[in-house]
Amino acid sequence: MHDYGVDVRVLLLGGTADGRELAAALTQAGIDVITSVAGRTSQARNQVGARVGGFGGVEGLIGYLSANEIDAVIDATHPFASRMTANAAQACAATRIRLLRFTRQSWRTHPHAADWAWVPDHAAAAALAAMAPGRVLLTVGRQPLPAYRSLNDVVARVAEWQGDEVPAGARILESRGPFDFDAELALLRDEKITMLVSKDSGGAENGAKLDAAAQLEVPVVMIARPPLPEGLPEITSIADAVSWVSTPND
Repeated sequence: MHDYGVDVRVLLLGGTADGRELAAALTQAGIDVITSVAGRTSQARNQVGARVGGFGGVEGLIGYLSANEIDAVIDATHPFASRMTANAAQACAATRIRLLRFTRQSWRTHPHAADWAWVPDHAAAAALAAMAPGRVLLTVGRQPLPAYRSLNDVVARVAEWQGDEVPAGARILESRGPFDFDAELALLRDEKITMLVSKDSGGAENGAKLDAAAQLEVPVVMIARPPLPEGLPEITSIADAVSWVSTPND
């Protein structure tokens, strides 16, 4: 175990595979870590040792940080969890607690990124998809599906379906990744997909669908990540994040 010799308590806002890896690395480095997850999926709710649930907005988070003597916060939530990121930024600014955004590498650097139609939000993605003939594969998660109600031939792949009303014209494919290239190729072919709509979740483990789409010349609509709060530092390396924790505050 590498002990960085720092006596700090870190609140890790998690819920992603990257967050779990970072929590393990921080613990191995001898750093006191409290992991908090929103608990929207059974996988997140069952994470061993994690605090589950929201904080009650910015004021609730401020109270939690003070009550638990938190010295630093690492936001390792999903790249599209913009509300939690904004709340963390406000709460840390109010309490003068250090905050870091830790996230997986964006797909902006993907070899085929220049070939995709990049859009700012789900409304823009739905508008583009509505103009395309054929069947659309949505890999945007469960919560944004209402934005695509105007589409009449959709396969929506979600990690976990929770009994929500299925939008008209959509078929839910409940399946949890990661998915390999051959499986993604077969899905696109078998479902006769003519357009893929995704969001810039990033990471190598979720990118096989993009390589399969390129091989089959299936157009991709990619939703860009929401902007980070001004001045919030961002790191994509676990080693760099652990080092950040060990660095004294300026």
